[in-house]
Amino acid sequence: MKKAKHGQRIDAVFVLLIFSIFVISVLIVLVFGASIYQNVSEYMETDAYDRLVLSYISTRIKTSNDAGMIYIAEFYGENALMIDEVFGDREFQTIIYYHDGWLYELFSEKGLGLSRCSGTQLIRANSLEFETLGHGLIRVTAGNYSLLSNLLEFSVMESN
Repeated sequence: MKKAKHGQRIDAVFVLLIFSIFVISVLIVLVFGASIYQNVSEYMETDAYDRLVLSYISTRIKTSNDAGMIYIAEFYGENALMIDEVFGDREFQTIIYYHDGWLYELFSEKGLGLSRCSGTQLIRANSLEFETLGHGLIRVTAGNYSLLSNLLEFSVMESN
């Protein structure tokens, strides 16, 4: 009789041990899964912001596509996209630039010399670079993506 009770105790301990290992395994998989999901989610969010920034800039260029009115110039030590516009007899300028992790847009009468803090904060951005490649070709780079524009045709591509 003692041997039967002893065998039942070993069986019960063995079942509890197996169940405990199963529970610990499930918890480990959940923790690693949550961590992986968080990393993928953060990456996708960053990637989405980059594409949104380029989409916004592409749209601004397309809606302001007048010859010689769009160019890259220095704005407080950084390159910025300048869009000149004429309404009636007055000249205005839209400046699209990157500052403190954000895409900004500043619309004002041309030559007012406003500070970069005067602009409107639009979209969070990890990085943003504007460069002139020559022959009217402009490259805008946000994160892993680039927008190439000759002011007539546009292409968005992932840079390596």
